[in-house]
Amino acid sequence: MTLPSRKHTWRRHPVRQTPGKPPASPDAAAPARTAPQATTAAPAGPSPGSVFQAALYRDGFKVSSPPSLSETFRQLREQRDGMAWIGLHHPSGAELLTLAAEFDLHELAVEDAMEAHQRPKLERYGETLFVVLRAARYLDAPEEVDFGELHVFVGPDFVITVRHGAAPDLSAVRRRMEETPELLALGPEAVLYAILDAVVDGYAPVVAGVQNDIDEIETEVFRGDPAVSRRIYELSREMVEFQRATRPLVAMLHGLMAGFAKYGTDEELQRYLRDVADHVTHTSERVDGFRQALTEILTVNATQVGQQQNAEMRALAEAGFEQNEEIKKISAWAAILFAPTLVGTIYGMNFDAMPELDWALGYPFAILLMAAVCTGLYFVFKRRDWL
Repeated sequence: MTLPSRKHTWRRHPVRQTPGKPPASPDAAAPARTAPQATTAAPAGPSPGSVFQAALYRDGFKVSSPPSLSETFRQLREQRDGMAWIGLHHPSGAELLTLAAEFDLHELAVEDAMEAHQRPKLERYGETLFVVLRAARYLDAPEEVDFGELHVFVGPDFVITVRHGAAPDLSAVRRRMEETPELLALGPEAVLYAILDAVVDGYAPVVAGVQNDIDEIETEVFRGDPAVSRRIYELSREMVEFQRATRPLVAMLHGLMAGFAKYGTDEELQRYLRDVADHVTHTSERVDGFRQALTEILTVNATQVGQQQNAEMRALAEAGFEQNEEIKKISAWAAILFAPTLVGTIYGMNFDAMPELDWALGYPFAILLMAAVCTGLYFVFKRRDWL
């Protein structure tokens, strides 16, 4: 969505306090960030299998782009009223444990980020929000939906994104926020809003692609394509996953909006978040409609397949009946022709001692006998509808 170029009032974010100490007053200078007492030193850079991107911001503008986690931690400790945005793609366990030690992330949230395959959810651990999102993108070539998973840690002065999968493209979110410093100046909550907005906007091409697939499936069903059943089943499975990704977001965003109102987040940011919630509700309703449509299409396809099978069975039965009729006709004519053949064969034997050889009426009698037998068999088979 396009954001208006409106000047926002920057809300100062509190500095993370040590447990047991009273919070500093808003007018007091923020103390320098101190390194955590961790037994393992922070790694100099990301692991070979991960992708690392970090930047420090102040008043909505980028201050630096540290090349490693350790350098990010050092610069953030030196910054006052700064914010770190750290992005990781398929990070190692050591990197997540280093982040957990630096930013005091809850072990359950870190465990979820390591394992992935989580349902969308929103949880608060002290001053840190932990958000799990399921992003989606539509692949045109195979005509299927690809799902990714995104874990977001939002603290008073940091945002950490842990991405599993190709979607969403957070570099575009980062560019958008850097091009809108008045929005970025609102702090980590604004970054969280931008990430949510990007994930939800990514659902729109998926909805359009699925709608096109359903239109094609309807055409294939009524055309009698035998492969359409498999396509319906695969698309139904994808819609189940899509529903699992979108349905929990509705309650999550309403809870997040309630939290934004409770903690006095910028009103304009709350309006943007309500707009995202509206889009999520619309997408969730579309997905529910897709599942219902696919169920109905599957029922229609099953009915058509049953009717087609019945028609084929009826055609086979009719062909079998016609074949039986032809066999009966052939058998009847074969029996009729067998009688004169038998008589002729007997009288064609080369024997001298046959009583009919010297009978003057023997030949006419044989002809009449063959004719009588054939005529009798004809009427018998005719009466039985074999002829």
